[in-house]
Amino acid sequence: MPLTGIDLIPASLLIDTQAPLDVLQAMADYRIRTVTQVLENIAFRAEIGCDTVVLSDFSKLLAIPLRDGCDLMDVIGRRLRAQAAE
Repeated sequence: MPLTGIDLIPASLLIDTQAPLDVLQAMADYRIRTVTQVLENIAFRAEIGCDTVVLSDFSKLLAIPLRDGCDLMDVIGRRLRAQAAE
């Protein structure tokens, strides 16, 4: 399954939807925790001087792994719902 935001055909960044659930969860966890860690570091700094352009670029940079983590969580959710329906 292509990652969200990859509009090229064929997509070169894919999620293996048949990978073991623990592997998918570990990859989602890593991406989401990485973004969380960076945001927490920024939030607890007393003095951050940034202009709007820097903050915009920074938010776009953090959105990439966060979206990847959400895509992985979507795959996990679909697989778990399919297992429950069996």
